[in-house]
Amino acid sequence: QSLPQQKLLTWLSVLECVEVFAEMGTARVWGEIGRWTIIVLIQLAKAILRLLLLLWYKTGIQTSPPIVPLKREQQQPLHPQDVEGSSSGKDQTYVGKRSSRVVRSLQSTPSLHSRHWGSPQQREESHSRRAEEMNQLPTPLGLQETIAESLYITRPLLHLLSLGVWGQRSWKPWLLSAVLDISSLSLLSDLKDLNRRERAELRRRTILLLYYLLRSPFYDRYSEGRILLLLRLLADYVPGVGFVTRPLMDYLPAWQKIYFYNWG
Repeated sequence: QSLPQQKLLTWLSVLECVEVFAEMGTARVWGEIGRWTIIVLIQLAKAILRLLLLLWYKTGIQTSPPIVPLKREQQQPLHPQDVEGSSSGKDQTYVGKRSSRVVRSLQSTPSLHSRHWGSPQQREESHSRRAEEMNQLPTPLGLQETIAESLYITRPLLHLLSLGVWGQRSWKPWLLSAVLDISSLSLLSDLKDLNRRERAELRRRTILLLYYLLRSPFYDRYSEGRILLLLRLLADYVPGVGFVTRPLMDYLPAWQKIYFYNWG
């Protein structure tokens, strides 16, 4: 990735990390007008950054979060003894005569902070697999797929515009957003040669369609009573579940009021 592209991804990640805090803080200080102003500004900035990445840098299907969090326990480098002896696995391992089990020899045991419990071959395979995933280029998008990804990127802006035109209690913003999400996924479903990261992102977007059950006005008119009844039954009749469901019942009304929890 080029340096400008890395900067765009960094700013996009920062926006996604602070958007809920910015909405709640602005609402506390400047009220509803300030809240909706910061929502529009953040969504506009995110859409511009994502469109630049899509159309200028050809990043393909974009993930959320834009920068995948680092798993430090999986990123430990190979021990120097492993690197030296990688060409001769016999020096590092011992194969049991009766069990055929592969174990590490005492001479090649790494220091405690970098020790792992797999065989050297498994360690090398996992490192090479992670390196291959990180170096995979994004799948090139044709015109149809570019339009689909653009629909997904601009959907928050169109939803905010429809809220301003028809109001928060109207079904039209809800339906418009659902149509755009489903259309984007259906157009992207024709892609076959997706890498692992892109397939995971499409699965995540498909699962997020369940959020429409929790978004107003559908939630206010249909889902709320049923969801609260189910949580109450679980809390009353399933031992131990109440520690989770009762706080969730109290949290749902507050969750509903925050735009970036619902629609972000």
